[in-house]
Amino acid sequence: MAGYSTRVRKDIARWAEAGFIDAATAGLLARDVEENERRSLSFGSILAMMAALLFGAAILIFVAANWEAFPRIARVAMLFAIILGGYVGGAVLKTQRRAAVGEALWIVAAAAFGGSIALIGQMYHLSGDEASAMVTWGAGTALAALALRSSPLTVAAVGIADAWLVLSLVGSFDIFRSLDIPQFFAAASLLLFGLSFWTRSQPARHLIILSLIFYTATLAVDHNTIAVAAALAAVSAGAFAVAVLAPEPVDKILQLGGRLPLHALIGFLTGMAMIQFERIDGGGFAVAAAVTLAGIAASIVLAGRDSRGLRWLAYAGFGLELCLIYAVTMETMLGTAGFFLAAAVILSVLAIAVIRIEKRMNKAPSGKGAAA
Repeated sequence: MAGYSTRVRKDIARWAEAGFIDAATAGLLARDVEENERRSLSFGSILAMMAALLFGAAILIFVAANWEAFPRIARVAMLFAIILGGYVGGAVLKTQRRAAVGEALWIVAAAAFGGSIALIGQMYHLSGDEASAMVTWGAGTALAALALRSSPLTVAAVGIADAWLVLSLVGSFDIFRSLDIPQFFAAASLLLFGLSFWTRSQPARHLIILSLIFYTATLAVDHNTIAVAAALAAVSAGAFAVAVLAPEPVDKILQLGGRLPLHALIGFLTGMAMIQFERIDGGGFAVAAAVTLAGIAASIVLAGRDSRGLRWLAYAGFGLELCLIYAVTMETMLGTAGFFLAAAVILSVLAIAVIRIEKRMNKAPSGKGAAA
């Protein structure tokens, strides 16, 4: 991104010098490039976030290890000082155009807030479980993201919500009873999705959509697999069609960088896979497999040209689908030799198909649609 920004700035200066644009327009364009560059996720920003997480973990481990050595009032004051210092220090650094370090300090403060919930709860013997603590931690992080308009904090809040969902599923796992799936997760995801527009956090929106696909899959396993999985596949197919037919209006609303077809294909493949697994021993498997293959082919034809990521996801889905079809019909094959022969034929056909599709996609003119 830095190289691109540098080239654009040089072009803007050249256009202004040549008289193509006036000084005011040149200033607006330069500021827009600078703002978008600050919002981009650079390698330095990633390292800063990783350092912040490690720093926060080191502080919390140090405090926990020496917990009994501090009086109660000192413990609470120390924890609140870390939280306040992280948020205030990060805000000051953000105003000084040190966005990466400022955001990193906010992550430290959010991590300290989560650790404080556990340590203070242990100190005062407060009632509650881990899931409740995760909800409080996520809500506090989301409020901080709202107040500070922070994209990394929004992503952190979504990650905490996902951890809460997984923790709830693991805590209720029992093969003899239904899963205790938190119904509030869907509402929380919608609230966080709305928050992501205020904080301009596109990564959070991608993570939320993937989380909702996983959430729907757990509902399918726990309730009516066929009905819920079919609904997931149908909704995903509809979202794919809308994204392909009206890419610009849809992306203007959702602001996913043209990647809605990619998410829709993931949802479609997830739903159809669950239907096929449910129908392996009964009727309808062949129909579900045919629908899956048709959907994969349609995704490549309709949106594969503009999205390399979607194409490779479709290739992977196609290969796995062929393996599933063979595994189901394996009993009719001639033992081990038939298995290896069929596998070789399948891989050869897949390789030829991928090579030809890639050549066609590279030769075809690129249009507007799904992003890579």
